[in-house]
Amino acid sequence: MGADGVGAGAEPERDRLLRLTVDYVLEHGVADMTLRGLGRAIGTNNRMLLYYFGSKEQLIGQALNVASQRFPAFTAAMTALDDSGTPLVERLLAAWRGIAAPENLPFLRLFFEIFGQAAHNPGRFDDFLARVGHDWTNQVTGALRAEGVPDPAAGALAREVVALWRGLQFDLLSTGDAAAVAASYAATAQAFARRCAAASENGVAQPAS
Repeated sequence: MGADGVGAGAEPERDRLLRLTVDYVLEHGVADMTLRGLGRAIGTNNRMLLYYFGSKEQLIGQALNVASQRFPAFTAAMTALDDSGTPLVERLLAAWRGIAAPENLPFLRLFFEIFGQAAHNPGRFDDFLARVGHDWTNQVTGALRAEGVPDPAAGALAREVVALWRGLQFDLLSTGDAAAVAASYAATAQAFARRCAAASENGVAQPAS
């Protein structure tokens, strides 16, 4: 018997509850979710959910993180940026293709729903907002540094491209016109790659034209 009270090879209870929570939120969203209602739906109760996860907000944040792992194209999007042997513009385009893959739409809907909840509940989703605000930006910053873009230009340019991706995600969800969104981004990615090359040479981020 292990530390979680389960036999060898059995799924720990915390992992089981998190997996079932991910199933639930991908199907139903989080806007009307309560721990009591979630507990009934997945065969537990709100006290056990609080015991394992601390709060509804922490559970939602962890569920979103686990949910992202169910969408390989989405998680592979950032990996595309690290292929230093590929021209930057091609990596930027590959990253967007991964983000915008049709199979990712359930995850994108959930992401923006949780983001809206976080925006309306200051202080309750701090961990989630910290990840949203830094994870992608830090990874893009690292890729741009490897491309020769110095600090602080790498950070400034990374923040800009991540903000662009967020806006394009919203555009994709609201219009459903994946081809038009991709075409718009293609031209922007070309310009962005040129600005990164100029920043590598000059040491400063070039303004968008």
